[in-house]
Amino acid sequence: MPVAPEPVAVVPEPVAVVQAPEGLPEPAPDLEPSPESCPEPVPDTEPVPDPEAATVPGPEAATVPEPVSEVVPLPGSERGPATEPIEVPAPVHEPAAPVETHDVDVMRDQVPRVTTAPDHQPSNLDLASGVLVRRSRRAPSRGWRRGVHRLTGGLFDPGMSSEDADHDDLVARIRQPISGDYRIAVLSLKGGVGKTTTTVGLGSTFASMRGDCVIAVDANPDFGTLAQRVPEQTQSTVRDLIAVADRIERYSDVRAHTSQAPSRLEVLASERDPAVSEAFSEDDYRRVIDVLQVYYNIILTDCGTGIMHSAMGGVLDLANALVLVGSPAVDGARSAAATLDWLEHHGYSDLVDRTVVVISSPRPGNSSIDLDALTEHFLARCRAVQVVPFDEHLAEGAEIDLNLLRPTTRRAFAELAAMVADDFPRLTGRHAVQW
Repeated sequence: MPVAPEPVAVVPEPVAVVQAPEGLPEPAPDLEPSPESCPEPVPDTEPVPDPEAATVPGPEAATVPEPVSEVVPLPGSERGPATEPIEVPAPVHEPAAPVETHDVDVMRDQVPRVTTAPDHQPSNLDLASGVLVRRSRRAPSRGWRRGVHRLTGGLFDPGMSSEDADHDDLVARIRQPISGDYRIAVLSLKGGVGKTTTTVGLGSTFASMRGDCVIAVDANPDFGTLAQRVPEQTQSTVRDLIAVADRIERYSDVRAHTSQAPSRLEVLASERDPAVSEAFSEDDYRRVIDVLQVYYNIILTDCGTGIMHSAMGGVLDLANALVLVGSPAVDGARSAAATLDWLEHHGYSDLVDRTVVVISSPRPGNSSIDLDALTEHFLARCRAVQVVPFDEHLAEGAEIDLNLLRPTTRRAFAELAAMVADDFPRLTGRHAVQW
């Protein structure tokens, strides 16, 4: 039998790097290098280098490296018959251009980190609650907005109405801090225009909206009625406080001589004993203020009718602001204007500039008086004018409770308190009156 020839192993010879002649088919798509890594084509006019000479390095090869081809066997070549390798041009790596380096954080999507110096030195003052705490808006307190907020369980918040926003602004103005104490004199030249009622309404508004102590003093030498407008808790009067003034050491010593309204307004009553013939004098008033200014931030004084009585000199000298009460009537308006004239002619022009005029309506219904013209007259001379409408609860002449007033009346007293508070002295002081 004929013997089969032994298989001869075919060893591929090393292939020299040659420039692919024009017309050869393109490499397979999956083996095609990127355009950036392919060498530039050589013009046809250059001679094809000799394969044997190309394998021997020469002086030129040492300086310009020639691309080296890679032999890539086809899949399955180890198990099947040997196939002729495919020549694939190797990518030529050109020197990369210099690139500016940045401080790159690999954890932040390769974004260059830009670091700038802070505008100021960080401190604990930067960690305010308004910066760190995300507060939800306050829920509406009334009206259809409150109903919608409750029905939706707070998912839909229609926000505050303009009326609620105005009310919050009034409260913020009323709650302004006070440096020391602030003394307000409430006076009128004519009786029966609501002077005592205005004192209690204004004082109750301050006491209910502020957290400090507020007191009203009855400085009427003719048996004032201020103590009758709050629940009576003591029989003590200004005379009793003056008698023990040297032994007062704490707030509770003063509180034993005052009565307190539901609004937290305290009242120091005037003397009501007909047998007492000595009138409340200027010296008495000054001694009372010396005691009260230690324990109270706002002191209101319900002056007697007129401006010529014995205690009036001390009231005006110690006052920081005036509240002048008049009525929407010709005689009431003229009396208020005459009071301003008297103050200007007796050296109290600074008080006139800080006076708030209150026009208190003593009866229901519209008045035939032109309130706009009346308001313009007093605004030309004073700081502000506030109209307090008629209210049945005030007209009773009994104890005054803010919760029993009409909403318009409560709003009027809040606006009056805000007007007075706008003149509170700052911590650096701005009043001519020093205390």
